[in-house]
Amino acid sequence: MSHHRSGRLAAIVTTGFALAASVGTAAFATPAHHPGREAKPTIVLVHGAWADSSSWSGVVKRLRADGYKVSAPATPLRGLSSDSAYLADYLKTIKGPIVLVGHSYGGAVITDAATGNSHVKALVYVAAFAPDKGESTADLVAEFPGSHLSDDPHAALPTALSPVPFTQADGSTGTDLYIKPDKYRDVFLSDRVNTAKAAELAATQRPITAQAVGEPSGTPAWKTIPSWYLVAHDDHTLPAAAERAMAARAHAHTVEVAGPHAIAVTDPHAVTRLVEQAATAR
Repeated sequence: MSHHRSGRLAAIVTTGFALAASVGTAAFATPAHHPGREAKPTIVLVHGAWADSSSWSGVVKRLRADGYKVSAPATPLRGLSSDSAYLADYLKTIKGPIVLVGHSYGGAVITDAATGNSHVKALVYVAAFAPDKGESTADLVAEFPGSHLSDDPHAALPTALSPVPFTQADGSTGTDLYIKPDKYRDVFLSDRVNTAKAAELAATQRPITAQAVGEPSGTPAWKTIPSWYLVAHDDHTLPAAAERAMAARAHAHTVEVAGPHAIAVTDPHAVTRLVEQAATAR
């Protein structure tokens, strides 16, 4: 073999090794980092009184389809301070950013539970209570006319509610409050679902204690955490006027939707859309 041919062969082999090395390096290289792209937050959905975690099922399905991690823990509904402490402890088990969503009384729970938690990036109120310090959910319902919980403003207990005494752990007597089955479709659903479905939801409702609805709120997280609010136009439980006032006070990004108090049941798409707006906001 001539010196010229051997030189060409060596050049070809050297080039081939260099090309293979560059391909190999590209194959195993660390993907480029995109500073503006952050991990999707975990969405935590908190139900309120007279419902349970299954009330979020339509929202959970949509959020998961869009690639979000979702959790809908049960709310004890025993007392605002204890319910909030329970949720605050639960949030500590979640890594990374969190979007915290509350419906109805669940809004009061997230208001207290998120205070001081730097991982909570946004609060979303869905036809929910957003109390200020010292306010109770009972205070807020009474402040604005229009709730169907009672047709007698002078009654000691809202006429749509049925009290059920129970023995507490310390031996004292507590009182669970249920919506009367024949009132549930009007109060909670504004007659937006058929009677069979309303009867099913009434039968599986989770009661709340009288203590919980009367307990004052602590320091509100909405004063330091950005918030979003869905106002339900046709809410027969918490009047829309109350929802608008709380949303304005919290400087929340607000949308209004025609629907009942249980808007996540009747319009999960609208709820999902608002939650994702909060999740993707900068």
